[in-house]
Amino acid sequence: MIKPIYLLILLLGGFLFPNEKQKNIDPFTNITICHSDDMAQFVNSPGFASFHPAPLEIEFSGNGEMTTYPTADGKTASGYLIKSNGPSDKWLFVYQEWWGLNDHIKSKADEFYHDLEGKVNVIALDMYDGQVTSNPQEAGKLMQGANEDRLTAIVKGAQALAGSNAKIANVGWCFGGAWSLRSALITAEQNIGSVMYYGMPVRDLEQLKKLNSDVLGLFATEQYISEEIIKDFASKMDEAGKKLTYKIFPAVHGFSNPSNPKYDAEASAEAYEMAITYLRGKFQV
Repeated sequence: MIKPIYLLILLLGGFLFPNEKQKNIDPFTNITICHSDDMAQFVNSPGFASFHPAPLEIEFSGNGEMTTYPTADGKTASGYLIKSNGPSDKWLFVYQEWWGLNDHIKSKADEFYHDLEGKVNVIALDMYDGQVTSNPQEAGKLMQGANEDRLTAIVKGAQALAGSNAKIANVGWCFGGAWSLRSALITAEQNIGSVMYYGMPVRDLEQLKKLNSDVLGLFATEQYISEEIIKDFASKMDEAGKKLTYKIFPAVHGFSNPSNPKYDAEASAEAYEMAITYLRGKFQV
């Protein structure tokens, strides 16, 4: 009986007290194609937060203002809105990174507004209902805690705010990159385009068949939203009969945020030129 008891002790000890090498293994190290389109799945991976250093503070004084609108769940949503300089049914929905609707995202909304010649209504949606952080761990919790029904209600409320005649395009980064594509699906026939910066794509074929437009993907060189995931997305888009134009930049996740210490000015400039050219074409400005 000595050997079986000894083995049992070893097994229990390994389960209750894993060695340091085991504890430090990144659970997503060997994952290249994941079964979920939700970026929140990566939050508990030790390496994922390292791709999101705390953003630096920026000085910002915008041209827009915060506005509120009702949502179908009986609540109120908000967004940073810059109205077009004349009557227009053209709308650009801007989607935040996992930090929340911070000054960087508002400044990007202003930049797109300016470069679309003020002919497009631009609204940066507050997907966290007022919660903003610069702490990676807190940002992860906010992203994990975001309720998909509520997020969808926020998008649909903004669609109602834009009106039934609105032509809507979308742009977003990280968490917002994923929601740029989801917004395209939610807004259905009113959607005219989607730009997703390093966001997890929807890869459900039946969903992608419902897209009303093509997609521009601006991805980073990274482990989580990997080249294999992106190529799988491209294959699914092709199978769905939808056009995907994309580039994987030799830069880290979050490379296009100038408040990110790992900001890549060259890659960011190229990506933005692709994005604004795409959006000008969609809005015909």
